[in-house]
Amino acid sequence: MDGRKRKGKFRNSLRRMAMECLCSGEQLKASDETMRSSDSTITKDFSASGYSSRNGEIEQYLDNGNIEEAELSLREGICLNYEEARALLGRLEYQRGHVEAALRVFDGIDISALVPKMKISIARKTDRRKTHSQWDSPPMPLHAVSLLMEAIYLKARALHDLGKDKAAQECRMILDIVEAAVPEGLPAGFGKGCKLNEIICKAVELLPELWKSGGFSLETISSYRRSLLNNWNLDGETIARIQKKFAVFLLYSGCEARPPNLHSQLDGSFVPRNNIEEAILLLMILLRKSNLKRIEQDPSVMHHLTFALSMSGQLIPLAGQFEELLPGVLDKKEWLYSVALCYLAEEDDLSALNLLKIILKSGEDSVQLIELLLASKACIEMSIHTEGAFYARRAIANMQGGCKPMAGLANLLLGVALSNQARSAISDTDRASWQCEALEALGNAEKNIHGKDSRALYSLSLENAVQRKLELAAFYAKRLVKLEAGSELRSWLLLARILSAQKLFADAETVVDAALDQTGKWCQGDLLRTKARIQAAQGQFREAVETYTQLLAIIQLRTKSLTAGVCLPKGNKDDKGLETETWYDLALLYLGMAQWRDAEVCVLKIRSISPYSALAWHATGKIYEAKGLRKEALGAFFRALDLDPKHVPSLISTATVLQQLGDRPLPSIRCFLTDALQLDRTNHVAWFNLGLLYKEEGGRSAAEAAECFQAAAFLKETAPSEPFR
Repeated sequence: MDGRKRKGKFRNSLRRMAMECLCSGEQLKASDETMRSSDSTITKDFSASGYSSRNGEIEQYLDNGNIEEAELSLREGICLNYEEARALLGRLEYQRGHVEAALRVFDGIDISALVPKMKISIARKTDRRKTHSQWDSPPMPLHAVSLLMEAIYLKARALHDLGKDKAAQECRMILDIVEAAVPEGLPAGFGKGCKLNEIICKAVELLPELWKSGGFSLETISSYRRSLLNNWNLDGETIARIQKKFAVFLLYSGCEARPPNLHSQLDGSFVPRNNIEEAILLLMILLRKSNLKRIEQDPSVMHHLTFALSMSGQLIPLAGQFEELLPGVLDKKEWLYSVALCYLAEEDDLSALNLLKIILKSGEDSVQLIELLLASKACIEMSIHTEGAFYARRAIANMQGGCKPMAGLANLLLGVALSNQARSAISDTDRASWQCEALEALGNAEKNIHGKDSRALYSLSLENAVQRKLELAAFYAKRLVKLEAGSELRSWLLLARILSAQKLFADAETVVDAALDQTGKWCQGDLLRTKARIQAAQGQFREAVETYTQLLAIIQLRTKSLTAGVCLPKGNKDDKGLETETWYDLALLYLGMAQWRDAEVCVLKIRSISPYSALAWHATGKIYEAKGLRKEALGAFFRALDLDPKHVPSLISTATVLQQLGDRPLPSIRCFLTDALQLDRTNHVAWFNLGLLYKEEGGRSAAEAAECFQAAAFLKETAPSEPFR
């Protein structure tokens, strides 16, 4: 019984397919209605043509694999020619799942011989400007073109299903035929009432996928562009589907193609220069269509656009795209979080923090750990250290024994916030408490991350160095350099500074030399300056001058290269600031060698670079002081403080000269030193001069003087060649 039903279904489907081949558009529509209303009429019509009497015979031939007999029966019964009959039989075989048999049928069709007729027929169909007479009819009916086009399409599908080559070449033939027949593209409504337009649209969408599955990346990109730039009469959803697939392929395929050659673009129009730009353009078009509700909303489009814009560093435009999204595309929390990330990456910490605070208002800290950590980081970047520590503590309190790396990061942020908070503490009690807590938090961070996070090791080493726990600082710094395999400049510098604080100058210089060997010429500025200061600390003034000269030569070459338009990697500092500091160091170095003329030349160089630099006026004051011109020196130091009230060397020098002049009360002089110590608690020169003031006051100040001298001695003994931070 089931077999009879299946056989009946096959007969009906065979009748319908035969009718599609024989009928034009209007006839097909009418025959559809006829099939729904009366099956007997169809049987009668097909019996008249001889088809009904041969239906069982054709089915039997196909079941027995005798394709030639089935083809002959179709041709004789329905008046199909050889190619049309094989196209119909091939479709029947493919729909029955007999892919190999269908491919054998399609191989028997000589498409190349029929291509000229197919082109002419399509061109005549699309040419509406002329009225063709019955004597000027196309060489092939459109339903026959449709049948043969479908045969090409199904042959491509069959080749792909069997894993054989040339599937893409077969499918491309459809597009080549249409483009040759209608170079300006298919008109709207072309093929209405027949399957030709549907087959062309399917081929347009299939071709890139065939190239992709074959591993032909450049051909895939070319076929995607061909699908989108030419007019194939595609509907909006199909175009959107192709655009999304193309954008995804451009982003993740790993193949860099040439930019599209858009001859049709108007002057001044945007033309993508690389894969990422082309993908961004496609995704933004899709997003705009979605916002205008021309296509269905697809959140994955925004996800791909986020990746593309992030990779290209265009995060402010990405934030703008998020802000243009219609409500409902993304969850509100996800939207706020994504925009905050954009602002954080562009160092707009205030905007990011405001968005994160909106998320954190819900008070669900246990599910908002990442937001808490980001808020803490943003506060630290803006030097709001108290609030940064507050968010880090909230995150730690809600870890509940969860992810150890995240707990390590929370402790790291807490430690950095407390360390920075201690630097600006007013009372010694608060400073000591925060420094102790900072070390504890950084130690917890290192334990949670098992010593595999360079940020934790760097912060832990730096904090120990600042607190003059040099053995531990050197231990962590060496682990840090080993972990990073010497790839980070700041780690080499920290280790060299710690060794110089331990008075291991030879080892410190060796470390700097090793770093110089692994660093490119253009990025050696900070290393050379550190090396020169280490040499100066050992009394090797001539060697230090040579190192500074080498540094200035590199800065000059960088400046000339940038002026010539050569793109160079940028170091930790801008060249202008580094050059100013180098001339300042040289001026002080020449003063130590009693070469006043050379020192004055260095000051002139500083002023030519930065006319309003406090360094130039401080160096000028030191020259006057060395010459015994104390009032002129005092005037220069005051000028330096006018330009930079927080310049610690100028504060100390001002206090020193005022004390030597003796025309100011000691408490007013002491204010300069206490201000300097408020900015730099580890400056041994400030402590020593403060001790001298207390000593001069006498009486009860003797104890304070002794403490200042003791602090100065300890700090001088452990002072690095340059500040740790």
